[in-house]
Amino acid sequence: MKVGKKSKTLAALAVGLALIVLGSVLAQAFHTSFYSVKVSRVYFDTESGTLSGLLYMPKGVDASNPHPALVTTHGYLNSAEMQDAPAIEMSRRGMVVLALDMYDHGHSRGNAEHTGAFFSFWPTAIWDAVQYMYGQDYVLKDASGNGVLAVSGHSMGGFSTTAAVYYDEQAYQQTGVRMISAQLSAGSDYMWTSYLGLDAATGAANFGGRTIGKICAHYDEFFFGKPEDEGSVVYKDYVSTQDGQTILETISFDADGNPVLDPNTKADTWYDTSDGGRRIIYEPSEIHPWNHFSTGTTAKMISFYDEAFADYSNLLNPIPANSQIWLWKEIAELVALVGFFLFLAALVLTLVKAPFLKNAVTERPAALAPVSTVRGKVGTASLFLVTMLIPSIIYTAGSGEASRWLGYAAILAAVCGVIGLVISLRSGDADKKSWTAGSVTVIVSGLLMLYMVKKGIPNDATFQAPTVSTIVTWAVICACIAAVVMVSVYLLGNKKEQGVSLAHYGISGGAVNIVAAFCTALIAVVAGFALVFLADIVFKVDFRIWTFAVKTFEASAVPAALKYMPLFLIYYAVAGMACVYNTSSEKLQGAWGYVLAALTNMGGILIWLALQYGKLFATGSAFYPGEDLSGILLFALVPTLAIASCLTKLFYKRTGNIWTAVFFNTMLMTMMTVANTTVYFQL
Repeated sequence: MKVGKKSKTLAALAVGLALIVLGSVLAQAFHTSFYSVKVSRVYFDTESGTLSGLLYMPKGVDASNPHPALVTTHGYLNSAEMQDAPAIEMSRRGMVVLALDMYDHGHSRGNAEHTGAFFSFWPTAIWDAVQYMYGQDYVLKDASGNGVLAVSGHSMGGFSTTAAVYYDEQAYQQTGVRMISAQLSAGSDYMWTSYLGLDAATGAANFGGRTIGKICAHYDEFFFGKPEDEGSVVYKDYVSTQDGQTILETISFDADGNPVLDPNTKADTWYDTSDGGRRIIYEPSEIHPWNHFSTGTTAKMISFYDEAFADYSNLLNPIPANSQIWLWKEIAELVALVGFFLFLAALVLTLVKAPFLKNAVTERPAALAPVSTVRGKVGTASLFLVTMLIPSIIYTAGSGEASRWLGYAAILAAVCGVIGLVISLRSGDADKKSWTAGSVTVIVSGLLMLYMVKKGIPNDATFQAPTVSTIVTWAVICACIAAVVMVSVYLLGNKKEQGVSLAHYGISGGAVNIVAAFCTALIAVVAGFALVFLADIVFKVDFRIWTFAVKTFEASAVPAALKYMPLFLIYYAVAGMACVYNTSSEKLQGAWGYVLAALTNMGGILIWLALQYGKLFATGSAFYPGEDLSGILLFALVPTLAIASCLTKLFYKRTGNIWTAVFFNTMLMTMMTVANTTVYFQL
């Protein structure tokens, strides 16, 4: 049997590595349009910091043969790699493309005067990159010196492109040269640029005859709505709004100066404008994050650039808009992603056989017999349901009335813990030790939960990633609730008398075992990211699918992640205990055990997403119409929690405890999360 396990582990290592190599090779082929485009990472300094991006250079393009160019960038939560679709497709068609990391994202960072605030990373990012690209001799200029250059961006990147056009037009008044000739934004209106004094009317007045387009999805969670909407997560029709028609110049005004909307204004239709430009608004039936993973939206982008650069068609490849290869790159990277996790899982199972690291293994208790009593079944079911559902119930309870009740629940838990502690200390019961430890756990959980509900994790120079702070606050609250429930079920359900021990929750071993588990996890995670960086160096690809990605990062991201790890450690420890216990029955040692393990942590989130978006598409208004960012954050969280749960069960079966899984999940998932989002104060 041992020989069989060893053989399977080695086979998994080999298969995982093979999938990584295969996926990376294929991804590179599509990324480079079958090696007709050179992809490299560039860095350049600006007054605001250091910008970085992926530069796509078609073969044959140089100072003697300049081509039209595109600068494209991502949204608040992402990095340059999320612009794969336009970058690959437009470079394939002959354009030079810079897929940009905005300040404080990916490999870019702001300087001391430019970082640490929401209005730091996006207002000048595209404009700074445009000035850099315009200065390159391989970027085409017309006879008057104007740049044959387009800017594009998604979400916050769209705001950055909007600002860039305005800055370019102001510079034109002094220089007589326009660096930007076309702009296409996706998933952004004028909500945030208006704080800079740049609303739709001001923007339209400064388009300067450029070709302008906007992708305004019907189901965008944030933008394109009307003031009277019940929330932002509702059906939108931007061409029927005042801002939309201001851009297209189809709006008129009555004798009193009141706006009169044109009911005949249509989406996906070009409009000639008074400044000599052309403008269009596209309205796909998509949600906000689907814009950058949609063949339909990508086809609209391609058609837009075909129109914008029609005068330079002789320099571009005439490939139909529906002929796209970027999605195959994503599929190839998914293959590498699967290989990545398979390799790491097998690596951990191999490492725990090595000298000293084998101390990570403790004796695993026998699987529990199926619960037969009604009381036991109720307790087990309650633990599972609470563990699964509470995260989704409290997910949108960050403020207001719901937050207040969470605070009351935290106080109640702490008070009950104090009462239990007093009773246990005054009692001579044989189970005094369990009740004392359980009561202390409930007290600590209640107080920690109260702090998280009232204060949460601040966004400052210590905790540098705002979205990570939001997620970890929620995660710790979930952990506190789950800990209280687990202790209550254990003590009040007489689990000890039923033969349940702490080992059935994965709690076993001593200091040496824990240290060995930590070292095992650290070695595996470092090895995993070494493969990620190697894939980037050799192939210029990472491992991802849509918003879930394992990617490279700058060294400054490591200390940022280390600050969050102790907090995520709390979550993964409690979630690990719940996962192990919920699947401790002898009936759940096979495949169904892994399914249940995954559902334990992310089942409630799936229900939340189903309710939120099911109602949105069915009725035009989401289940929580006011929760815009909440749903988007969950798309990457679902696979994160599912994979973490399955790894927890796998490592527990091999090591007999949760320690290796807890450390591994904490290190890997925290680093992945931080690398993929906004990180301020990277000095």
